[in-house]
Amino acid sequence: MNKKELKFILQEGEGYLIEFKEKVANLDKEMVSFANGAGGRIFIGISDDNKIIGIKVTNKLKSQIQDIANNCEPPVKIFMEEYENILIVKVIQGDDKPYSCSSGFYTRIGPNAQKMSRDKIIEFFKSEGRIKFDELMNLKFDYKKDFDKNKLEHFLRLAKISQVLDVPSILLNLGVAEKQEGNVIFNNAGILFFAKDLSKFYRHAKITCALFKGTDKVHVLDRKDFNDDVVSNIDKAMLFLSQHIPVRYEFDGSPQRKEFYQVPLEALREAIINATCHRNYFEYGANIMVEVFDDRVTITNPGGLVPGLKKEDFGTISILRNPNIAALFHRIEYIEQMGTGINRMQKEVKEYGLVPIEFKFSTFLTASFSRKSEMWEKTKLTDQVSDPVTAPSDPVNRPSQPTQSTDPVINLLALLQTKEKSSSELRTELDLKHRQTFRENYLHPAMENGYIEYTIPEKPGSRLQKYKITEKGLNYLKRHKR
Repeated sequence: MNKKELKFILQEGEGYLIEFKEKVANLDKEMVSFANGAGGRIFIGISDDNKIIGIKVTNKLKSQIQDIANNCEPPVKIFMEEYENILIVKVIQGDDKPYSCSSGFYTRIGPNAQKMSRDKIIEFFKSEGRIKFDELMNLKFDYKKDFDKNKLEHFLRLAKISQVLDVPSILLNLGVAEKQEGNVIFNNAGILFFAKDLSKFYRHAKITCALFKGTDKVHVLDRKDFNDDVVSNIDKAMLFLSQHIPVRYEFDGSPQRKEFYQVPLEALREAIINATCHRNYFEYGANIMVEVFDDRVTITNPGGLVPGLKKEDFGTISILRNPNIAALFHRIEYIEQMGTGINRMQKEVKEYGLVPIEFKFSTFLTASFSRKSEMWEKTKLTDQVSDPVTAPSDPVNRPSQPTQSTDPVINLLALLQTKEKSSSELRTELDLKHRQTFRENYLHPAMENGYIEYTIPEKPGSRLQKYKITEKGLNYLKRHKR
């Protein structure tokens, strides 16, 4: 402290980080308010109207102030500094929030220490990560009515766990339920994984996927909301992405072709899983967003960085906001739980010739994947996505085609009325070489109007997706087919 700095502080007055006090009275509530906030300094010997009153600084006074700090719960860490006849108490932001004193819990609101109400204390615990959403028991969940045994069995297959115990015992061992007075009580992690109807309890747990035309949120070409359970939500979001991100095929002589997407699906999948694991489920007004634009793919989850994690630590240190959810994903090998996910994602996009993933931090966390790749532009020969194995080059051997209509959507629906088909099969039968033509004139209009939908593969993670006609599409076809 020097004279120039003190003069500036006196001109500025009290604020979020500065408190003036003439005496030591009520010092404890100021200490805990700073410890619960960003830290701050208490100037003892200065009046509320910014006048230097002065105080006699003695060892006894310093010892008294240290005792006040030690008697807070937990003890507040402070440093003291003398400047002329002023004692400056520097309060360090706490690592073990929330802090309280004999008169209660306080937080810093502007230039004042404000006592927290019951609701504010609960909210503070949530924001600081002291209360874990996934660990809370939910008494509204009825085991007999709301639990889906099929989802548990699917989970056990993925985790390679034999069902040798009864179902309640398995749930207890997975850490998703407890037995209370003979009843099976689920925690929120169990509900997110095994509820029959997740939207009945948590509508905000869904993943919303959207495809936009251009680079702005103006024209929506396709949108899907998934809220079955967190595992299915991830699989269906990946299915959506694989439908709307360009892909080309490579052949190296092996029996199976290799798929090369414009953006690596594994990196996108990792980002969606991270969003599901680390989102703030106490935030009921928002859900995970997966958005596809012409130049990028963005994945956004509510909650921002996990409390205790700094921007410079992101990608190197792993802190779990929802440890139960992460543990369950680890069992089915969706995550490694080693804090390596961000580095793997960056490595994958680099191998694809893409710029690094851009992360933005606020009350939301957004990962933005660029779709601009020199490697992609150099290696793709045309916009055609065809399979040399299934797409015949001889017109004589081409599958017979239905009577063609001038309406592309009608032609598409006619091919799907009896059998589900992949985009490659549809393009072959429609004799379309260019993928963009197929998407803009056939696929997008049909999906926008709800005439077709894509199927969900039986095997999780499978990339072989097909389209099927809906009841609405069948009715449309009957009205317009010649």
